[in-house]
Amino acid sequence: MCPQTDLPEYAFIGRSNVGKSSLINMLTGRNKLAMTSSTPGKTMLVNHFIINKEWYLVDLPGYGFAQRGKREMDKLWNLISHYVLEREQLTCLFVLIDIRHEPQQKDLDFFQFLGENGVPFAIIFTKADKISRQKIQNSVKAYLNVLGEMWEELPPHFITSATSKMGKDDVLNYIDSINKNL
Repeated sequence: MCPQTDLPEYAFIGRSNVGKSSLINMLTGRNKLAMTSSTPGKTMLVNHFIINKEWYLVDLPGYGFAQRGKREMDKLWNLISHYVLEREQLTCLFVLIDIRHEPQQKDLDFFQFLGENGVPFAIIFTKADKISRQKIQNSVKAYLNVLGEMWEELPPHFITSATSKMGKDDVLNYIDSINKNL
């Protein structure tokens, strides 16, 4: 159940094992706010965390559904799509992408779903500490090229590493700039 509030919400979602919990912990400076696990796909609820009494960080279940049956996958998709499409307080959905991988069809399908439904979103490329700068540039370019085929205007994007804290200020400043304009 979501809190009854008028505060803006910034939700984070990605496929299993994308580093969502680590990113949330890095952004908040709290090592155990979002639980990390060696088994991906543990988030099964919509989790709200109030930040500075000004906005909510929302941890959504992943859309990759690691090792789930069809019934459970359908239940999670209904939870995600209901939140993403119906939650008036959703200000921006951050879609996390593991920068080490080429564009995946599941991610592209999810971007298409968001675009078709007018959901405001930004992309956060995670795990940038795991590859070279050149590979980071190539990976981001590959995603943006594919997305450029779908849309004229590309969503904002950020490059992050929970380990090195790369991108932390960029993401938080982006949220702050949106909040100032609300």
